[in-house]
Amino acid sequence: MSVLTPSPSPVLNLSAPDWNTVTQVSVTSGAYVADDGSVMLPTSVGLLQVSFHLSGLRLRIAGKSTANYEMLVQEPEIRPSLLSEGNQSTTITSDNNELIIQHNPFSFALSCDGKNVQKTPNDGHFVRQYRMPPLAKTAQGWLFSLDLGAEEAVYGLGEKWSSLNKRGQFIRSYNHDALGVNAEISYKNTPFAWSPEGWGVFVHTPAPVTHAVGYAPWSQRAYALLVEDDALDIFILKGKNGGEIIHQYTELTGKAPVPPVWSLGVILSKAYYKDVPELMATAKAVREHNMPCDVITLDGRAWQDTDTRFAFEWDPKRFANFPPDKVIADLKAMDFKVCIWEYPLVSVQNPLFAEMAKKGWLLTDKRTGEAYRYQWDMSAFAEVLTPLPESGIVDFTHPEAFAFWLESHKPLFDLGVDMIKADFGEQIEDDNMLAHNGDSGHRLHNVYSLLYNRCVYQAAEKYSKTGPFLFSRSAWTGSQRYPSQWGGDPQADWGGLIGSIRGALSWGMSGAPYFATDVGGFYKDTRDAELFVRWSQTAVFSAHMRLHGIGQREPWSYGSDAEKAVNQALKLRYQLIPYIQHTMQQASETGLPVMRAMALAFPDDRLARGFEIQFMFGDNLLVVPCTQAGGEVEFYLPEGQWLRFPEQQAFTGGKVHKLTLALDEMAVFVPATQQIPIGPDVLHTEQLEQPKIGQQVSHFWPIKDVKSL
Repeated sequence: MSVLTPSPSPVLNLSAPDWNTVTQVSVTSGAYVADDGSVMLPTSVGLLQVSFHLSGLRLRIAGKSTANYEMLVQEPEIRPSLLSEGNQSTTITSDNNELIIQHNPFSFALSCDGKNVQKTPNDGHFVRQYRMPPLAKTAQGWLFSLDLGAEEAVYGLGEKWSSLNKRGQFIRSYNHDALGVNAEISYKNTPFAWSPEGWGVFVHTPAPVTHAVGYAPWSQRAYALLVEDDALDIFILKGKNGGEIIHQYTELTGKAPVPPVWSLGVILSKAYYKDVPELMATAKAVREHNMPCDVITLDGRAWQDTDTRFAFEWDPKRFANFPPDKVIADLKAMDFKVCIWEYPLVSVQNPLFAEMAKKGWLLTDKRTGEAYRYQWDMSAFAEVLTPLPESGIVDFTHPEAFAFWLESHKPLFDLGVDMIKADFGEQIEDDNMLAHNGDSGHRLHNVYSLLYNRCVYQAAEKYSKTGPFLFSRSAWTGSQRYPSQWGGDPQADWGGLIGSIRGALSWGMSGAPYFATDVGGFYKDTRDAELFVRWSQTAVFSAHMRLHGIGQREPWSYGSDAEKAVNQALKLRYQLIPYIQHTMQQASETGLPVMRAMALAFPDDRLARGFEIQFMFGDNLLVVPCTQAGGEVEFYLPEGQWLRFPEQQAFTGGKVHKLTLALDEMAVFVPATQQIPIGPDVLHTEQLEQPKIGQQVSHFWPIKDVKSL
């Protein structure tokens, strides 16, 4: 479920700013090597700290806020540096790295083993030396510029629905309740990007960051970052390819753990089951139809009273004759895991609001000193989306509030709940909001998602009986440590499917390895059976798989042909669990996503980059989603021999192919030299041999005399 929230802080002007009005930073004399090995350079705006670490360079200028949001899992070890200061420039060397900084105005050139890594753009102008300031302090924050080659691609920056190559785009790292996948705004952002040319950039900040990535109104030759914070903390990373740079980024911000095996099964959901009889009838029908499925979801109104939510209470009206413990026990008896919904707001109509407000556990209003009362924008509400009540917002920066919210999950897990769907988290948008740690709404807005994710995931770690797993919609730098995330609210049409695929791949290229979509689309459902089948077939090859939307998402609701095709795809999903587990173990060690865009999977193949909808699922499955009615697909196979999976039809790589797929067919390919482990045919993971799940393989495809993975 999703609703529109009040307008965010103003988006920056897309036209070119007046660079003549910006004061550029210059370096003054007196540089020195600090005790920790970093170099301190006095500048016209304060001390610039320069430090090298094994993966690259870090540039820092301190700000006022001392809030620590633990976006970094560790501070990188500083490598020793040598300093050589001249009248016009300063040279800093460390290991095989050299950084040359020009003083007036500040500019830089970073090289490794004599090869350029990054530098200030040589983007000249008749009036001034640089078209855009290399480094400047502006009214909105810090401006920092990087160089782009003529055909250089840039990837990352979170969950984005348009082209994976961000070259030419104007992107703001700012979480939104995006209400779909059709615009630049999105639920999951991180100011981390990388280039196949061997560098990455990561802005360590909770604040919004604007990225003009070769954006022509600013400069088609430069990547300009505007950091809307009073502190500046930028990492320039280096690596041979995207995989190496993602590894460096996730070494800083954290790797994702391997989720429990049951989470790899199918998650069934709906917005929403209107009452307990409908919920139980659906669960029974799933088993009667032999639909592979592991989890069933009680979305918002399926267990909470809308007027008084959220307070960890079962709706007394809905469950008056259906005790929650019995409902969950009955679902467990059918071998279902149970997922329930939450959000981090408390209705003013619930006594919990006054209790938390009195203790200072809600964000406060600067103007009154009282708990902030959040009012929803009602323009998005219709017949399906019920208007939501005025609410307080949990202040996760308050240690006691964090602990209270975490501990409040214990009764749910004790009851048998297995999984939390942590919805929303994008509502911190008003500078009148003030947190316990002193930060205002603007600076807290993005990182609030991380704090929310952390709290709920730690509750699952502490109390879940079946292994910690979280489904969250909103995320920020570091949220990959609390898996998994889903892409919210796509339109139920082919464009919604395409946007969801790009969102998954873009999020994966941003250091977050796990993603799920709302299979079938969330809103404006037209009961398009072909679309539902193709979306389901695509989602088989994602880290997690959830059927969800407004209206039924059970396969049989789309007709017998669709049910047959989807159940066939779901059966394959379960047979691939050994392969998925192996891929997730790899993700937890390297940061590589389960779904890998072609530019990430084939870094040396320039042609592969142009095919942005197809992707690799793990190391050996190349997936070509069908994204249009009629079953036609056009795709590119990299060099080598390939076999179609599971048909074993041979294809030659290094060129483009076309196929027309029957409704129950998929376009999936495996390098002819590789094998795919195939697990047993089951309807849910309880039918697997749990102690040996990691090694449980029935056979390998294609059948050969192989004894181990």
